[in-house]
Amino acid sequence: MSAPATAPPPDPNRPALRLGSTAPDFEAQTTLGPIKFHEYLGSSWGVLFSHPGDFTPVCTTELGEVARRAKAGDWEKRNVKVIGISANSLDDHHKWVKDINEYGTKTISETDVQYPIIADGDRRVSYLYDMLDYQDATNIDAKSGLPFTIRTVFIIDPAKKIRLKLDYPAVAGRNFDEILRVIDAIQVGDKYKVATPVNWKPGEDVVVHASVQGEEAKRLFPEHTVHYPYLRTTPLKL
Repeated sequence: MSAPATAPPPDPNRPALRLGSTAPDFEAQTTLGPIKFHEYLGSSWGVLFSHPGDFTPVCTTELGEVARRAKAGDWEKRNVKVIGISANSLDDHHKWVKDINEYGTKTISETDVQYPIIADGDRRVSYLYDMLDYQDATNIDAKSGLPFTIRTVFIIDPAKKIRLKLDYPAVAGRNFDEILRVIDAIQVGDKYKVATPVNWKPGEDVVVHASVQGEEAKRLFPEHTVHYPYLRTTPLKL
């Protein structure tokens, strides 16, 4: 599909995608074939992440890391499906994946990209998810004059609700330890009526949710500690 002559401008009347918004559905071509996004996710959680462009240095390291996390089972054990996207062609994606695998295997550990990467040459999906860089006039494709996608992450739950959205500057590679940590925090919070404190990691104490009071708090969290009426912590036996 060819790119349009100009990129769509920001639409101030379009509802913003916020936490709790339904993640828009779409159809697209990927390195693993055509997909319907909601159908692809099914009953899984999803991580949709964009990168500025193929054959770029930071993105090469990031997509390799996502692949290594997949090999380690980090996504599967959290019931997460990952999918990448940029405003490049399928042909470019396939050529670049060879570089990602080669560089990652040579410098860190065996790398094999097996998750889908969306080819969004017409910026249709990127526009739908507000992933385009309208602020930096230098961040454009030299051939088409269209903006690149920015470095964005969406975490989407099985109900297709957006639970997290992060935008990174082009110079900063993502920390996938943090992305996995947030998925753990959200999933624990959904299941146990808790929140997670600053710098929380799985296995550490959590915060009893404000909605849990009195006898219910004693029953659900018999070992909880009351620091203040509004701050109660408890160990959590998963």
